[in-house]
Amino acid sequence: MKNFLLITFLFINLLVFGQNKRPEDFGFRHFQIIYKGDVVDILIKSKKGEELTRKPLLLFCQGSLPIPLIIKYDENGKQGIYHVFVFNPDSLSNEYHLAIIGKPYVPLIAAQKSLNSDMTFTDSTRAFPKKYIQRDLLDFYVDRDIAVIKFLQKQSWVSKNKLVVAGHSEGSTIAAKLALRFPEVTELIYASGNPLGRILTIIEQGRVGETDSNKYAENTIKHWEKIVDNSTDMNTNTGDTYKATYEFSIPPMQYLQKLKIPVLICYGTKDIGTPFNDYFRVEMIRQKKKNFTFNAYIGLEHNFFPLKTNGDTNYDIFNWDKVADDWRRWLKEK
Repeated sequence: MKNFLLITFLFINLLVFGQNKRPEDFGFRHFQIIYKGDVVDILIKSKKGEELTRKPLLLFCQGSLPIPLIIKYDENGKQGIYHVFVFNPDSLSNEYHLAIIGKPYVPLIAAQKSLNSDMTFTDSTRAFPKKYIQRDLLDFYVDRDIAVIKFLQKQSWVSKNKLVVAGHSEGSTIAAKLALRFPEVTELIYASGNPLGRILTIIEQGRVGETDSNKYAENTIKHWEKIVDNSTDMNTNTGDTYKATYEFSIPPMQYLQKLKIPVLICYGTKDIGTPFNDYFRVEMIRQKKKNFTFNAYIGLEHNFFPLKTNGDTNYDIFNWDKVADDWRRWLKEK
């Protein structure tokens, strides 16, 4: 799942930055709060000239990995930043103030050349920061994000008559549980998630390449047994802690099907999680739930790119802005 996220940074927001190093220099407002002793970075994207205009809030929960929100590049003298949101937020900013929250103990701004090839940040030991791993938990993100929402709702330019929460990939699970926990959420957008949980995504990825001699999925299932037996283990030496994998593997459909608010679920039909989204879609029809809308993007993968005839991802066709525009139209209908 995490490898899918790299491509979200391959499309460039052509913004010249020179020596500027503040979020404001890139068109964002920057806020900070203290949550359980940690500094939390918040970026707000508003329509230019309407920063103080009272509008509803749209919080976007990004996917996994310790990736800075603002990544600067300098290629052959051409300078700019990669998209902070995976989509161009301009159309949505006509109606909303868009918010995104930085990962814990990850720099808000970083130069691409200082990061790994997948845009992740590592410390001096070339490992993910230990304090990041300790906080990389579903319930931590949900509680932190609720604290951020409450802070933003106190701002004079934030309307409280509507609150949209959207999430992509890992962020979709965060968004789903947040919507259940925080009754002020009025609409939920759940993109490229797996309603049956992270472990099933990992298992299905293993099924793709396994053989009799390399039983990747079978080994993952055995590993899952260990995780369940040690579901609160916070050992940080193995990447994701057992607790993190356990929390993100609780089927998000347990949160989703309890919601009464409008929910938009969108996914590419070439994503590994497609069968699980199709299952959830059929089940919601069976239960006659009328508050769900499903958008299946035919032939597209996890980040809404098409595939070439040989099965490779066609990175030349960027569909995220179309997806975001579909969100805008759906929200307008609601």
